[in-house]
Amino acid sequence: MDTTPWRERVREEDRLLEQLRRLVSESAKRRAIALAEGVADLGSVYAVAHEIGKSWTAVDSAIKKNGPGKKGPTTA
Repeated sequence: MDTTPWRERVREEDRLLEQLRRLVSESAKRRAIALAEGVADLGSVYAVAHEIGKSWTAVDSAIKKNGPGKKGPTTA
């Protein structure tokens, strides 16, 4: 059984959640940059979407929300 006080456990979980949010945000930015490079390489969002098995709207949305030139990546 865990003997750590519940307040301390909550604080630790909050720290972990914040770390995960930051990692997800950074990953979304890198992914959007890679998707944008794919568009430059293949010529269209549709071609990239087809190549990776995603919908073109998902690819387009990821690039628009998190792509190059965006200040703060989102995780949505």
